[in-house]
Amino acid sequence: MTNILPVLDRVSAGIPASLERMFELVRIKSISTDPAYKAECRRAAEWLVTELRTLGFDATVRDTPGHPMVVAHHDGARPDAPHVLFYGHYDVQPVDPIDLWDHDPFEPAVRDAGDGRRIITGRGTSDDKGQLLTFVEACRAYKDTLGALPCRVTILFEGEEESGSPSLKPFLEANAAELKADFALVCDTSMWDADTPAISAGLRGLVGEEVVVKAADRDLHSGYFGGAAANPIHILANILAGLHDETGRITLDGFYDGVDETPTQIKAAWEKLGSSSESFLGEIGLSIPSGEKGRSVLELTWARPTAEVNGITGGYTGEGFKTVIAAEASAKVSFRLVGKQDPAKIRDAFRTYVRAKIPADCSVAFHAHGGSPAIQLPYDSALLGKAKNALSDEWPKPAVVIGMGGSIPIVGDFQKMLGMESLLVGFALSDDRIHSPNEKYELRSFEKGIRSWVRILSALAAR
Repeated sequence: MTNILPVLDRVSAGIPASLERMFELVRIKSISTDPAYKAECRRAAEWLVTELRTLGFDATVRDTPGHPMVVAHHDGARPDAPHVLFYGHYDVQPVDPIDLWDHDPFEPAVRDAGDGRRIITGRGTSDDKGQLLTFVEACRAYKDTLGALPCRVTILFEGEEESGSPSLKPFLEANAAELKADFALVCDTSMWDADTPAISAGLRGLVGEEVVVKAADRDLHSGYFGGAAANPIHILANILAGLHDETGRITLDGFYDGVDETPTQIKAAWEKLGSSSESFLGEIGLSIPSGEKGRSVLELTWARPTAEVNGITGGYTGEGFKTVIAAEASAKVSFRLVGKQDPAKIRDAFRTYVRAKIPADCSVAFHAHGGSPAIQLPYDSALLGKAKNALSDEWPKPAVVIGMGGSIPIVGDFQKMLGMESLLVGFALSDDRIHSPNEKYELRSFEKGIRSWVRILSALAAR
């Protein structure tokens, strides 16, 4: 394995210059959701291309129907070195409400946060400009010190992640051969805590459904028709209540097909993280987990499927009181998927279940709202093991392998469209206030994040 100590020393010595480059990028107001900042989004893409070219990357701005992509390629030190695709996004969330910011969101600075902590403030410092630059600066340290990168590297930066990535799938389809690599690296996630790095090995999938139950042809007087006419709110409430049994399990036929038990050693590792029901739920004013009985909150949120009601409407909901039986009622329901659960089968099972509970003189309509499978990197993956060891060498505490309750669509796209597994490593913290006023990134995370990528790339390249 290459001696990386000079590279790590170069990272630490170069932090002032790395910060200046980060400040330059953060000052660009690349808000993708607001058309008024279209030119700023392009300016951010062009800035990144210029920087990557100084490192020897073949880098270009690629136009899309929306904001441009940045694509860059660099050969590794050996022709047989692994080929990695690194993904990040240069666009940021809007800054509203601006009056809640303590400082100008587009004038970054390093500030004292107390307890010896130094933070970098500004929109995009954590999500995702600071994060993507940890990788770019790791490449810079390699080039400045050793003259070459240990792996073949392709970089893909997009400018629409914060606005739904409408151009991403078509771009992947059109450029699949160029972007295909051995595996992908994604730096848009978080640490477990300030001293414990984390690798996200699993992402839950998602199925969204809107269900509309219709009964009478108009709203009815509840005194005149009450007790005789079907009430769609009652019907819908019964349907939703029946989605779970008394143990918290979901009742749809075949729902757990493809759901494997979490390996014992992984559950044991999660238990050592010390996240109890009280500590996890206490932050939101709760204490009793409501999912499947006998499982920890981490297993429930990282490794088990769910059925959640996200919204319900029907009848009169305005000021005062109106005694009506509504003509229709609707609900929005989402299912988080794990393992090999099939989104199409889950959707069909839900619709079959609902239809069986609709009276003969009533009707039901469905509206689909997306569907994607879960992503799971094998816990015994060599890729995972190398990254875990590399991170553990850099941080005070050993790296942990965690799951994520949410979904990151790009990871599924990489797997489905490019046939690549993804390694999710990020250095954000839970209090970074991403998407909120006063976003920040720990200076320590920035420096050690760069050093971490130096170690990971070296580990991945080792024969």
